[in-house]
Amino acid sequence: MSQSEGPVTDVPVAVADPAPVGGRGMAILVIALARFIVVLDGTIMTVALPTIQRSLDISQANLDWVISAYSLTFGGLMLLAGRLGDVYGRKLMFRIGVVLFGLASLGGGLAGNGTTLILFRGLEGIGAAIATPGALSLLVSTFPEGQQRTKAFGLYGAATAMGAVMGLLAGGVLTTYAGWRWVLFVNIPIVIVILLGVNKLVDLDTRRSRIDVWGALTVTLGIGALIYGINRVGLHGWSDPTVIGCMIATVVLLAVFVYFERSGDLPMIPREVLSDPGRVGANIVTLVMSIGIFSSYYFLTLYMQQVLGYSAVRTGLMYLPFAVGAGLAAGSVGPQLLARTAPQIALSSGLVLASAGTVWFCFITPDSGVFEVLIPASVVSGVGVGIMQVVSTAIGVRGIDSSEAGIGSALLTAGGQVGGALGVALLGTVAATTTHHAAAGTSPADALTNGYVAGFKVAVGLYLLCVVITFLTIRPVKEGQQQMPQPQKA
Repeated sequence: MSQSEGPVTDVPVAVADPAPVGGRGMAILVIALARFIVVLDGTIMTVALPTIQRSLDISQANLDWVISAYSLTFGGLMLLAGRLGDVYGRKLMFRIGVVLFGLASLGGGLAGNGTTLILFRGLEGIGAAIATPGALSLLVSTFPEGQQRTKAFGLYGAATAMGAVMGLLAGGVLTTYAGWRWVLFVNIPIVIVILLGVNKLVDLDTRRSRIDVWGALTVTLGIGALIYGINRVGLHGWSDPTVIGCMIATVVLLAVFVYFERSGDLPMIPREVLSDPGRVGANIVTLVMSIGIFSSYYFLTLYMQQVLGYSAVRTGLMYLPFAVGAGLAAGSVGPQLLARTAPQIALSSGLVLASAGTVWFCFITPDSGVFEVLIPASVVSGVGVGIMQVVSTAIGVRGIDSSEAGIGSALLTAGGQVGGALGVALLGTVAATTTHHAAAGTSPADALTNGYVAGFKVAVGLYLLCVVITFLTIRPVKEGQQQMPQPQKA
């Protein structure tokens, strides 16, 4: 890119300009839809669980696996899937992941018992893990750096921000009016559209010839143990022996992984990927802010259903203001901030707005009106989340060598997955403890509300911590650094 083509300090930087491609509208639709459905499926099953339990006669202990099987395979296999894309080609792995995701959705929708459903949910998570790193790295290689890529990041961020909340809405509507199986069947037409447009995507040459097997094994098992342990906390608490064992296994496995990374000649996460403090900062911010985002979804859902007595459908509809705010911010406001201001200013703006909206949620009471707190706070926090999603993603992958785009994208996305799981467990514990202490002197509704407010306050603190991390780690790309070394040809 020449010096005169626009601000070079605020846009994500690629190694080389991607090859020109026609039909970029279809290309971003394909990428955004792929991101949307894998995020959507993390929450769409939640409101359908009681109906699924009655329909398939699943025990309470096994019911949790309908959710956990997806999050475990999705988060645990993310880094390995990103590296596979670097070795075998992102477009090929993206297509394989989408096909597997679609077939697993069909199989899950047709499941006749709980075991079969859980199996297909696990396969669905594997498909999501394979497709997700490819989607983000293909975005970088399909769209030229500058305005086009910034807009593409905006739509990708909008799909991410809206996927989770729209899952809650779609889950309630489909379960109520079409049946729980349509919570899975709805993926199939979307998968077909994605596969029809895959050829519009551009994949740059890679030079990776093999995978660090021991690194892949230890990081996959380590993240898997972490997510599995976290998923057990809600039912069994932090003192559960299995939870403790998983935490110990996580520390040991990830320590071994770090050893292999430092001593190997072809590590899973190349040193170049973590050489830029801005990329490291964006990954840390993504992890920490995801704790706040997903715990806020969790508390709002419980508050509306357990305190206000909303139905699943009404609860889902109450997320529309959040979804609209997040979608508009990620698709328009975030990219404009990224293009016109320094990246740390753009990211911190989103973080401050998200914290302001979450502070507003702290004023909920057992009889709050929707126009007093829920709707305005949802819009403000939604705008903040939308900005955060697009800006942190853009910073997290800027300047990564084309041969490492898959693992770089996977690292960023895995942080979001782990952060979401941590948020529900950690802040859920804070809320539960506060509710327990408040129960002695207040009504059940007041006690529950106090617990949720305590969780919101911690989320606010995490967003503000991210502002500090942002200014300590992220800097504009300097004039002389906008062109990175050209990738070596395979």
